[in-house]
Amino acid sequence: MRTLKTSLHRTSGFTLVELIMVIVITGIIGGMVAIFIKKPIDAYFDSARRAALTDVADTAVRRMSRDIRKALPNSVRTPTSQCVEFIPTKTGGRYRADTNSTGLGDPLNFTAADSSFDMLSLNSTLPDQQIITGDVIAVYNLGAGINDAYVGNNTSAVSAITTGVLSGETNISIASKLFPLASGSNRFHVIPKDEKVVAFVCSGGKLYRTASNTFTSACPTTGAILANNVSVCSFVYNGSDLQRNALVQLTVKFTDSDETVSLYHEVHVNNTP
Repeated sequence: MRTLKTSLHRTSGFTLVELIMVIVITGIIGGMVAIFIKKPIDAYFDSARRAALTDVADTAVRRMSRDIRKALPNSVRTPTSQCVEFIPTKTGGRYRADTNSTGLGDPLNFTAADSSFDMLSLNSTLPDQQIITGDVIAVYNLGAGINDAYVGNNTSAVSAITTGVLSGETNISIASKLFPLASGSNRFHVIPKDEKVVAFVCSGGKLYRTASNTFTSACPTTGAILANNVSVCSFVYNGSDLQRNALVQLTVKFTDSDETVSLYHEVHVNNTP
């Protein structure tokens, strides 16, 4: 006679109480760990925001400084503390003031309207940018309505560029103009045809760079956005007593969340016309 034996297999697992206890303990441990890692994580993100703000601020100030240094002498002005504007220049040169010993050459006439003159160098060898049709010639800019490029009494547009009669010279044709005053060093400046006035304007937390193809500007906010997150902005222009040098003070603050980066920069401007 055989005996039938039945094996009973016991099912094992977690009870609901045990599962709840594990969840509670895990939550407690996670909370304790979070206390220790929260500050390093916050510090990392704060540092990243500061680095980003610093990069934006430095780039914006460098761009402003580079443009302002190329300003036409005595053309920088600050209509408001939130705006600095100026007339940019692309290059310059010296004009012929008299004919040579044989009577050759085309000097710039300051006693009657003149429509051409010789530049004492070749246009092709100018170090920065060559003069092209549509650029504007400015002579002895003093500003303040005297010899003022904003008014237009000392500027004339270029109509043609040709080789001069004398070797190493370039003849520049301009719209007929009687320039009020001659330059003591026979110098002239060239204003680019597409950027006659450049303005940096702070408005609505943004820093704008606006270029106008006319000599009028009212600090518009329609140009390219140079930077965002601008919380404080101040531009101050200080001209010297001799009006040969000036100083532009730029103060800009950038804020993102609770992080703020402040920059103060001074730009020296050569006002020798």
